[in-house]
Amino acid sequence: MTATPPSAPEPSDGFFNTTDYLVYRHLREGNGANTAVVSPSRTLSYADLAGDIRQVAAGLRRIGVRPEERVLLCMPDEVELFTGILAAMYLGAVAVPCSTMLTGPELGTLVADSRARVVLGGGEFADQVRAAVADAPDVRHVVLAGAEPFGLPDGVSGHAWTELRGGEEAELYPTWADSPALWLYTSGTTGKPKAAMHRHVDIRFVAENYGQQVLGMTPEDRCLSVAKLFFAYGIGNSMFFPLSVGATALLEPSRPSPVLFAERAAAERATVLFGTPSFFGPLLASDVADEAFSTVRQGVSAGEALPPRMFHGMLERFGIEVLDGIGSTEMLHIFISNRAGQVHPGSSGTPVPGYSVEIRDEQGRPIEDVDEPGELYVRGESAATGYWCRATTTRQVFLGEWLRTGDTYVRNADGTLTCLGRANDMLKAGGIWVSPSEVENRLLEHPDVAEVVVVAVPDSDELDKPVACVVAAPGVNVDADALIGWCREGLASFKRPRAVVEMTELPKTATGKIRRNVLRDQLRTELLPESRVATKEETNVGTA
Repeated sequence: MTATPPSAPEPSDGFFNTTDYLVYRHLREGNGANTAVVSPSRTLSYADLAGDIRQVAAGLRRIGVRPEERVLLCMPDEVELFTGILAAMYLGAVAVPCSTMLTGPELGTLVADSRARVVLGGGEFADQVRAAVADAPDVRHVVLAGAEPFGLPDGVSGHAWTELRGGEEAELYPTWADSPALWLYTSGTTGKPKAAMHRHVDIRFVAENYGQQVLGMTPEDRCLSVAKLFFAYGIGNSMFFPLSVGATALLEPSRPSPVLFAERAAAERATVLFGTPSFFGPLLASDVADEAFSTVRQGVSAGEALPPRMFHGMLERFGIEVLDGIGSTEMLHIFISNRAGQVHPGSSGTPVPGYSVEIRDEQGRPIEDVDEPGELYVRGESAATGYWCRATTTRQVFLGEWLRTGDTYVRNADGTLTCLGRANDMLKAGGIWVSPSEVENRLLEHPDVAEVVVVAVPDSDELDKPVACVVAAPGVNVDADALIGWCREGLASFKRPRAVVEMTELPKTATGKIRRNVLRDQLRTELLPESRVATKEETNVGTA
């Protein structure tokens, strides 16, 4: 049994360290025996986690990690990644968890951009890490968990993860609330990856304002998240929220699937399930037992607007009320959310405590009228300090206390807010603005539709027309004419899709968001050329 390590120092004036807040505070309060994290490989109490963090921190310090330097991590959602992030912040360094879905060259772009001298990698991603550091001149050390540290460039020292855990324990670095703690890379509105820089205090802010005040997190909760730790959404779900109240994080390194998550939820008695529409849709279409999530008291959705059909489906079939919300990497987590027992299906809800929002017109003037669309702006103390080495982009997005989100929103009569999509996703049909999400929600009400996305595709006259890309429900063949007729019955005629394309799957980003630009390019190539008449057997296209 692991001995309880000495407590971290009591916070003094001006001192605040996220790892102390999330972990060592619970030891001082006598709760070191409570379970902190459960993964497929290990279960750690808060005392165990505290000891691991100190050892890993000591190992990082031995290879030269200094306060405010970046430590980049490309690892699966396992104990090593969990402790690596917390150990970096414990030392006063900056944790930079990166997507495990990137290729070696893509990861290399982030390694070089962050100027990281130390990279931590998981064994199954060792090849990507080796390729990434080949063209990153600042890297001096690579630590691999579950793989041999060979094949590294000259001048880069390789280490096994076990070398970081050599028995000695590092002391907590006295960071301030405003000290840098975490960088998260995001493409956002510009398409190019950039690091949103977050302070130690940002983490406490989202944990207490959203995790505790909106979700009502308690020490008895057990959190299971579809989103991984390298996402802003995921790291809040699986680290900040549970640890802030002394609850339990349930880590799952594998790709999420309905069957896998049903098994984990049942086996580990999950109480809070964090998902996305791209997970809830397939879950509702699966044959998972209705009682599979019987221990879950609350569901949460983010990433894209949750269609009302999915809200009602999760509630009726699994008994889970899913709270939809909107957040961003720049704000670290969700800042508008529905509330338990007060859900307005199809809306993002109302601002989370501690945040203010405005809907503004093209001239930047606030819009007060109901149902008038505009761009969403938000302010709150969890806002990033900016983008690393992206001064021009920072000035375009961070406007004083306000953050420009790039999302189009409307205010509803009951005070809730509804997302109409990204500002550049809105399309015109017959000269009238159409919200893709409105058409998508109508199509999702049809029993033959499992997933759908509506994009603008120019016709032969270069006029944009709405086209629906549909993934059919299991065992169903899409009837394009029937779906277009379904839209005519429930929407204004000009909003109907002019074509329906059946697809086996929709192209998505690592966070589960639809890659609308990819769909637009694919459809333009397939539908426009008059020299190639696409048959229904080739593309499953039906037109109005």
